[in-house]
Amino acid sequence: MDKGIKILIIIAGLLFLLVIVLIVHLAVIKREMKKIRNELKQTRKRGYDRQITVTLIDNDFSLMTSEINKNLDFQKQLKLENEQAERRLKQSISNIAHDLRTPLTVVKGNLQMMEKDKSLSRQNKEYLKLAIEKTNTLRMMIDDFFELSVLESDNVPVELKEIDLTEAVMQFLLAHESVIKNNGLVPKFDFPEKSIFVCADEQYLQRIFSNLLNNIVKYARNSFLVILKNWQESDGKEICTISFANEIDDNHYIDVEHLFDRTYRGDKSRNGQGAGLGLYIVKLLSQKQGFEVYAQIKENRLYITIQFQR
Repeated sequence: MDKGIKILIIIAGLLFLLVIVLIVHLAVIKREMKKIRNELKQTRKRGYDRQITVTLIDNDFSLMTSEINKNLDFQKQLKLENEQAERRLKQSISNIAHDLRTPLTVVKGNLQMMEKDKSLSRQNKEYLKLAIEKTNTLRMMIDDFFELSVLESDNVPVELKEIDLTEAVMQFLLAHESVIKNNGLVPKFDFPEKSIFVCADEQYLQRIFSNLLNNIVKYARNSFLVILKNWQESDGKEICTISFANEIDDNHYIDVEHLFDRTYRGDKSRNGQGAGLGLYIVKLLSQKQGFEVYAQIKENRLYITIQFQR
């Protein structure tokens, strides 16, 4: 065989071996890249704390992995510091709210004692009445902040049990009949014939009703609706709902997508009572019990709905 042909065959063989080596090396790189990608996905999960390792003997690849690990360590440290700062902030809010309660109770008590003084002039009585109203508003704000800090701490257990939802909402409305009448409101009901039973925490459920009623008292004009819908199939699961609805002014814009945000404030003038946290607390209480909460505007009415499922 010609010597030149032999050389070509040897070169071709070497090139073939080189291609095989490159293909194998590429397959190993792809395997390691897939492994790194999966590890990076896992790092987003809470409590996952592993370094990325590679078995490929390649200096550049190892250096890249080392830099990724350094970046992950930095992000974990930032996340830890952020969580610690958030816990400290929540604890500070809780402590401040708790510390303000006692002097505020004393102030309110003294104002109520002054209210009994028959020698006060009409003007001073008006000043006193305004002071008591603002004191009550401040107490509501403090209570909201205190409750919020407790709910966000995840330290309060949820005690779920079977509850007659129909009976629970009727008893709640009867207990708050004077509040409803004093605000010139007429409740209207749309309930099924049979009682609806749900699994819920009774105290949390009553707090949800209270916050929804407070929202209605602020914004409803003459009446409001309470609508119960029985269990039915929806997207492969059984759901039932309770909705509180009230008419809204044409010029009152409501962003239903952000209505339950902690920072959302429907009362832009800030003349309303409370800290504007009522519906955010409704969302927290619902989530803790596994419920969904959402808002809709239909036919000039705002519907706030709690959805239960089983």
